[in-house]
Amino acid sequence: MLRVVTVLCLLLAVPVLCVLGAWLAFDAASLETLRHQWRTVLPEYLWNTGRLALGVGFGVALLGGATAAAVTLFDFPLRRQFEWALLLPLAMPAYVLAYAYTDFLQFSGPLQTALRDAIGAQRALWPDVRSLPGATVLFVLCLYPYVYLLARAALGERAVPLMEAARLLGAGSVRRVRAVALPLARPALAAGVALALMETLADYGVVSYFGVPTVTTGIYRAWLGMDDRIAASQLASILLAGVALLMWFERRAQRRLRFAPARRGAAHGAEARPIRLQGAGAALAFGLCLLPVLLGFVLPVLVLLRLVAQEMQAAGGLAFAGWPRFLHWGWTSLHLALTASVAAVALSLALAFANRAQAGASLRVATRVVSLGYAVPGAVIAVGILLPVGWLQQVAPGAGTTALVTGTTFGLLYAYLVRFSAASFQSIEAGYARLPASVDEAARTLGTSRWRMFVELHAPLLRRPALAAALLVFVDVMKELPATLLLRPFDSDTLAVVAYQLARDERLGEAALPSIAIVVVGLIPVLLLSAAIRGSPAPSQASLLPANA
Repeated sequence: MLRVVTVLCLLLAVPVLCVLGAWLAFDAASLETLRHQWRTVLPEYLWNTGRLALGVGFGVALLGGATAAAVTLFDFPLRRQFEWALLLPLAMPAYVLAYAYTDFLQFSGPLQTALRDAIGAQRALWPDVRSLPGATVLFVLCLYPYVYLLARAALGERAVPLMEAARLLGAGSVRRVRAVALPLARPALAAGVALALMETLADYGVVSYFGVPTVTTGIYRAWLGMDDRIAASQLASILLAGVALLMWFERRAQRRLRFAPARRGAAHGAEARPIRLQGAGAALAFGLCLLPVLLGFVLPVLVLLRLVAQEMQAAGGLAFAGWPRFLHWGWTSLHLALTASVAAVALSLALAFANRAQAGASLRVATRVVSLGYAVPGAVIAVGILLPVGWLQQVAPGAGTTALVTGTTFGLLYAYLVRFSAASFQSIEAGYARLPASVDEAARTLGTSRWRMFVELHAPLLRRPALAAALLVFVDVMKELPATLLLRPFDSDTLAVVAYQLARDERLGEAALPSIAIVVVGLIPVLLLSAAIRGSPAPSQASLLPANA
């Protein structure tokens, strides 16, 4: 079993190794392709990607850090409700947010139309939202909860005793917040920003729909538009290098996050309670927390519901002809998500049990491979799968490799395992961490075999972590777009793919129904995370971030 698990896990590294291995075949043609890209499109790709990353990083640090400080250090009306409501934008994929705001803010949208009618204007009242600044704002609204969660955990645990000490030394409230609390949150801010930037670099739906040339869109243009796998692999390796740098930065920041155990009882003193705000201060904190919830979740949902209502009304009510197609797309998404979640949980259970039973160097390498998968963009994984498929097709045309990978769901499920097994493994590993080793020792003393120990002892105790892992993978697969666009077989469009294609064709009304279905599915883990926040102290939420955290 140990060898089988190790081999299966190492197979998950094949796409990344294939992208990097493409440079081993570097020849004169590859050099000419690289030079051509540098003379034409590569500078623009890098410039736009850098500006987007810089804007998103600054925005999520500012918004996530400010909201975390507001709900942790201060008391104002509805503060307890905002603690969990600020997580709601996590349920909204960035590309769905892009569709909603394009309809709402475009020249023919309801807002501009109403304002032009009111003031008698004829031309556009603001620039088109489909631009790099527009994409930056949308990413900030979607991704600031990564920073919010980690910063809230850091401030809630570490700032309390030190701010109390500062108060005893005579420091005022403003100085305590500025000189004590905020510096303590810097590692959390850095880790959260790195996570948000990984998601930004991995995105394809927003930058493609907004027409912003980035490295990710360049991969698809090179592969699908120019049929140039060399250029696609070169761009994928550049994107992978950027993600690797962010991973190093994020892990370095995470190592600096240390949470001392909270003190109980009266020892906390007065500073265990947030500073009460009144008047303008309370209104400012309330508005700061309300704005991202409204713009990042409430308003887009209302826009999508309006589009769905209009589409149904135009098509004849609830009996409109689009239901069969929607059900087919929904069933395809459901089938893929269920299959991928079951496979990911099974692999994670096997790897976690093997690590617990007999940890070794090979298993540690396999564990590292699985844990890194979440950070690899879907576009890189897709290219890494298709590169060896193309090589095998040339070497053995009759082997049927291409038909297996792109003609069935095998390639998609493989990509999902590479991308999302990390989220599953983290949940299972956390469940095993709560099982003391003495339980296994007692079972072995009674002569229990490893298989029986897993089935009769571990499996019942790991039921909740396994269900949580399956839920995380299920939701991630339902929302996944980049790898699915490249690897999906014929007549296997998912809700995410259909929403993207309809929005790209300017059929936003038809794209609204699959988009709102994706949001509803994404709400499930967010609501569970919100319940965990309401029922547990702040530091525990850091472990609920995606697996690369």
